[in-house]
Amino acid sequence: MSFLVYQTIATVDIWKFHFMHGTTKSVEPFCTIGNFPLPSLSLPINYHVNKSQKDVLYKDYVNQSPIHFHYQFMDWNAGFSCKVQEILPGFRTVFKCTVPDSGKVELQYLNRFTGITGCIGLLGNEEGAYDPVVKLSGLLGTSILSLGANVALHIPTRSITKLTAGFGLNTAFLEASLTLHDSFDTLKATIYHEVNPLTQTAIATQVKHSLSLKETGVTIGAQHAFFPETLLKARFDSSGKVGALIQQGFWQRFFVTMASEIDFGATDDKIPKVGVSMALRP
Repeated sequence: MSFLVYQTIATVDIWKFHFMHGTTKSVEPFCTIGNFPLPSLSLPINYHVNKSQKDVLYKDYVNQSPIHFHYQFMDWNAGFSCKVQEILPGFRTVFKCTVPDSGKVELQYLNRFTGITGCIGLLGNEEGAYDPVVKLSGLLGTSILSLGANVALHIPTRSITKLTAGFGLNTAFLEASLTLHDSFDTLKATIYHEVNPLTQTAIATQVKHSLSLKETGVTIGAQHAFFPETLLKARFDSSGKVGALIQQGFWQRFFVTMASEIDFGATDDKIPKVGVSMALRP
């Protein structure tokens, strides 16, 4: 979709079903707009390495936003995103929202060796209101090695809610990153390897260690396309969670995904969670 000299990319993602054994229960999302992850700058530490790894391990799985609609046994959200390239030389803007959870607007500046992103957004809270959040992130590096940092400010309390820093490595064989999260309390190491680009076959691993709790968790995932528009993904982690999904594309614009997850480590609820999503990408 294009308008004048602007290129616009829009997506609509709707989680329609989320079975929770007849009860409403929020699931901590791995990577959602509501959590305000690192902006998708076009440098390895944020965009290339982390995006590839997160796509394999987390994208389109049964992840529910903390704030969502509920009807009988269904929890659901509706999402929309739009990106405008080159509003000025080196600048682009991104708008994202997840109804009713959150929304944000980003302004990104990119050149050959640096990237800077400013972001302002609204994040839903448990009282049903929305709190303004401001973020600033920056990257410095090349196509092989890059360094980055990210800080988020919660305006009502004037407190820093997120402080993240790390570096990424990108080679033809392996992509990896090492980052500090949760105000430098959590260390995450990620590795991504593309086995066969023709079939989208790839594997990824993430190791997460909490410095304060002295706990370590591992997540491993893989994906493979049996047909050009049929993608199968699976993952498991050291806590006992196992997830899988199958995604079918139509006309390279419309995608339907069925996903399921079960927590074998849970002591009180081992009912599988099931999700269905539909995405339109003009």
